[in-house]
Amino acid sequence: MVASSKMMNVRVTTMDAELEFAIQQGTTGKQLFDQVVKTIGLREVWFFGLQYTDSKGDNTWIKLYKKPENVICKHMKKISKIIKRNIEQHQHRLMSNSSSLISTSSSSSSMNGGSGSSKSGGLRSSSNAIDERDSDSDEDDLVMSQDVQKGDPLLFKFRAKFYPEDVAEELIQDITLRLFYLQVKNAILSDEIYCPPETSVLLASYAVQARHGDYNKGTHVAGFLAKDRLLPQRVIDQHKMSKDEWENSITTWWQEHRGLLREDAMMEYLKIAQDLEMYGVNYFEIRNKKGTELWLGVDALGLNIYEKEDRLTPKIGFPWSEIRNISFNDRKFIIKPIDKKAPDFVFFAPRVRINKRILALCMGNHELYMRRRKPDTIDVQQMKAQARDEKNAKQQEREKLQLALAARERAEKKQQEYEDRLRSMQEEMERKQANLSEAQDTIRRLQEQLNQVQAAKEELEQRQNELHEMMQRLEETKNMEATERAKLEEEIRIKQLEMQKIQEEVTLKDSETKRLHEEVEEAIRKQHEAAAALQAATTTPKHHHVEEEEEENEEELINGENGTQDFSKDFDTDEHIKDPVEERRTLAERNERLQDQLKALKQDLALSRDDTMETPNDKIHRENVRQGRDKYKTLREIRKGNTKRRVDQFENM
Repeated sequence: MVASSKMMNVRVTTMDAELEFAIQQGTTGKQLFDQVVKTIGLREVWFFGLQYTDSKGDNTWIKLYKKPENVICKHMKKISKIIKRNIEQHQHRLMSNSSSLISTSSSSSSMNGGSGSSKSGGLRSSSNAIDERDSDSDEDDLVMSQDVQKGDPLLFKFRAKFYPEDVAEELIQDITLRLFYLQVKNAILSDEIYCPPETSVLLASYAVQARHGDYNKGTHVAGFLAKDRLLPQRVIDQHKMSKDEWENSITTWWQEHRGLLREDAMMEYLKIAQDLEMYGVNYFEIRNKKGTELWLGVDALGLNIYEKEDRLTPKIGFPWSEIRNISFNDRKFIIKPIDKKAPDFVFFAPRVRINKRILALCMGNHELYMRRRKPDTIDVQQMKAQARDEKNAKQQEREKLQLALAARERAEKKQQEYEDRLRSMQEEMERKQANLSEAQDTIRRLQEQLNQVQAAKEELEQRQNELHEMMQRLEETKNMEATERAKLEEEIRIKQLEMQKIQEEVTLKDSETKRLHEEVEEAIRKQHEAAAALQAATTTPKHHHVEEEEEENEEELINGENGTQDFSKDFDTDEHIKDPVEERRTLAERNERLQDQLKALKQDLALSRDDTMETPNDKIHRENVRQGRDKYKTLREIRKGNTKRRVDQFENM
């Protein structure tokens, strides 16, 4: 097939962007995939793939690599056709030339010449055919040759196809972390992954931290989260809570994450989410030999069998380390255990196409399972080193930012303290000013009183002089008549009474003056205090500059998937690999603080829970919790015993 120059429009949707490309008819899936990862800057390509909706409405992964044995078969068929065609052409020439032979020598010469021509022609044909083969060999990988729903543009989704066993250990790049976070969050919100209500609220608080950063009371006012999709609709329906109550509940836990970087919030989200039972599991409808309808779950840790009504609790499990070969024939799928004494594990899928998808997922998950247990490649080591350097740089920048923020908070706090102190001083100064005015009034009244006392003293002195004159006259008039003497004595007595009265007034006014004098001294003292307070209020404290300098010094311190096969695949398995489930514990089991958070959330939500809205998965989860089960405890339980016992158990389901 010769590639056409006609261009086709393609739209690839990632979890947070839409990419538009123009491709040729001869563009392969691998070329399109490489262009996508190059555009978004992704290097951990082994987790991801391009997904599309096929003509039957099923989600399918685009083929990225040619299957080696298919290439060889097609190549051999082409060569066989070329050889057969060359032999026929050679025989035809020999027969057509035999009638015109003149002599044995000329015939021989003709034969030799014809033969040489034929060989040359045959070689040229062979060369052309190989070129055609080279072109045809990519037909299965061409974007246009796959069963993509036709349209303009052609629609693809860039999604995680394989999941890590432990996100904290395996995810290296920030872009990889973000794509996983968005995909898992979307699966939880759409209920593709079951998440209990209390865990949903806690995850929502991390999602808010990842999107909006630290909580700020001034910016993040009531109703700020109204447009954010944070909880599964199932959880909202099961609780009699208003939007404001949900927002308050999420915000309460959001405030607990203060200082957490956005990438760290995403990582915490995934570390909790990966312990959910349905996380990272691809489910396929299957039947055993008895015809019982079951679910096959394929994930990073192995294969699990679920009953039809319960996709949370697997009943039988096989780790990848126990499987040596997988194959299918039509709708029959066969898994050969590494224990050769155990029978084959056989099940039936509804369509051959389903078996192909199961095979592809098994191969990819098994390879990643084995790769995790080998030393990192040079590329991965370089990526991890680069990620560590970037993380350290971010950490230093974060510490510098935190120090700056802390210094700013301290400065703002001190400024607030100074403002409060100044305001208090101003109020005190106003009180002192009022006291000063009152003291000035007192001084004025005292002056008036002193003036009155002085006037009284002058009057008293005048009366004393008059009395003295009268006493002299009395002495001079001893010989006066009795009547005149009595009159004079009466006048003297009256004057004495007046003087006594004036003396009492003077004494009283002296006491009043003394009291007013004391008040004046107190007022003057208060006036001095008010003046000193005013001066203090308008002067920066001496120690402030020292602290500012200390603060400044402190700031200064500061894709790939594997080639799939249509029929069979042998696994390179080490039977001595220890099943990682044996030592795996949920984050809640290992983190007491997380346990307390989930317990508190569960108690709060229980007050508003509507039991009539409980779903089958809620009932299954509640029963599992009651029996003390979690994801890894269940996996350990179902993988106990030898392989034969588990295969027999599957056959009898």
